Amino acid sequence: MATTNLKGNLVNIAGNEVNVGDLAPIVKVVAKDLSEIEIGGAQGKAQIIVVVPSLDTPVCAAETRRFNVEAAKVENASVTVVSMDLPFAMGRFCTTEGIENLAVGSDFRNKDFANAYGVLLADGPLAGVTARAIFILDASGKIAYKEICSEITEEPNYDAALAAIKEATVAKSCCGGSCS
Repeated sequence: MATTNLKGNLVNIAGNEVNVGDLAPIVKVVAKDLSEIEIGGAQGKAQIIVVVPSLDTPVCAAETRRFNVEAAKVENASVTVVSMDLPFAMGRFCTTEGIENLAVGSDFRNKDFANAYGVLLADGPLAGVTARAIFILDASGKIAYKEICSEITEEPNYDAALAAIKEATVAKSCCGGSCS
């Protein structure tokens, strides 16, 4: 079982562990307007999946604001922030914070995303919500980058994630992408 930390205390993570090179599972999360958003699998463009425990915390809010700014700079990619927050709360957060360059999706109904991507906190005070993680998928739906933050209360490695986003959005053409 994978683990992370919450304020220095070990927390177990449940669900199906997915790794770089794996085809990302296709799951549906609930948008702020209660419609469904499908994430994972091949979508013909890169996908940035930002996973946070709750938008109602300072670190998650800061991370979402940062990706909202960075998302505006990324072509041929979609950005979705996934948490266990209710869709209404996610919508209120987006309105209050001016979040317009990314989608938010709630996994509150069945925890399908958290289980499929192996980011469900299994124990500790936050049991039942998601760990802090980032998944970058290429256009074919393969996981090109994965970070499960070693400390839930700390922001992810933005530099590594942004570099992976750039790599995932580069068109791979002839010769398996090795053309000169």
